[in-house]
Amino acid sequence: MRTATDRPRWPDYPFTSRWFEHAEARQHYLDEGCGPPVLMVHGNPAWSYVWRHLVTGLHDAYRCVAPDLLGMGLSGRPSTPLPRLLAGYQIAALDDLVRHLVDEHRAPDRGWTVVAHDWGGPIALAWACLNAEKVDRVVVLNTAVFRFPEEGLPPWWFRLLRLRAVSALAAHHTPAWAYGAARLGVTGPMPAEVRRAFTAPYRHRRDRAALARFIQDVPVTRADPGWSLLAVVERMLPALEQLPILVAWGMRDPVLRPPLADAWQRRFPHARVLRYPEAGHYVLEDARAELVPAIREFLTTTPSHSDAEVTGP
Repeated sequence: MRTATDRPRWPDYPFTSRWFEHAEARQHYLDEGCGPPVLMVHGNPAWSYVWRHLVTGLHDAYRCVAPDLLGMGLSGRPSTPLPRLLAGYQIAALDDLVRHLVDEHRAPDRGWTVVAHDWGGPIALAWACLNAEKVDRVVVLNTAVFRFPEEGLPPWWFRLLRLRAVSALAAHHTPAWAYGAARLGVTGPMPAEVRRAFTAPYRHRRDRAALARFIQDVPVTRADPGWSLLAVVERMLPALEQLPILVAWGMRDPVLRPPLADAWQRRFPHARVLRYPEAGHYVLEDARAELVPAIREFLTTTPSHSDAEVTGP
């Protein structure tokens, strides 16, 4: 089902809300523009609002698809308990959404660019590896799809936050994680109305279960649920080695630190790596004036390996 809905008007987010009915819940997504498709997958505790500047910068020439992960953003909260490994659940839901757009709404079967941030990295790149014939390019922003190098481990306070009792308190029972990320994830303070938009879907306890689960799943040790997922994704990464890859990194990210950008460069020597020394975790907030044109230039100048027709929603 694809319909508009009444909702608050958040700054720089003049887009039409669309919906897809999964068995578990209704998923909200944006589908803006006409042209080769660009799939944008957010992380934790974000939602499609994090892509607003990129959608605005691309939708005149590209079809921008930006879902809210199930249980997050404006998407429905599943009535059944969330699975222990939430990313695997989201990968399947993402595949269902793309298939729906291809089968029902004239999205091309090939020629996709995948753009991912934070937990969106393992989700979107796992999908890209499983559907490599559909993907033309990859853009990653402050994310990891491989195990942390020793020099790039998250700080001690984040590792403490991953404890179930601590994450439940900080991210589920209270809005501390969502509100803290909106403040600490940028180096230049967000305007108050933008900060309210970032946190709007997470004001109530009933809406924050996925936030805590994603924190608990961060794979730092073999005991973490996400470790097995990243091991699988790492084994699949050769499927992307022939694709153009752009890595853009906010170097003042307090959790996903600069050594991870170096790890991307080692993993994919052909990748174009852009480092933004004054940007934080939400690199599209702090460095959007430079980064949005850089992503557009990357899409324009790298070859397409498909004959995807130009379509819109």
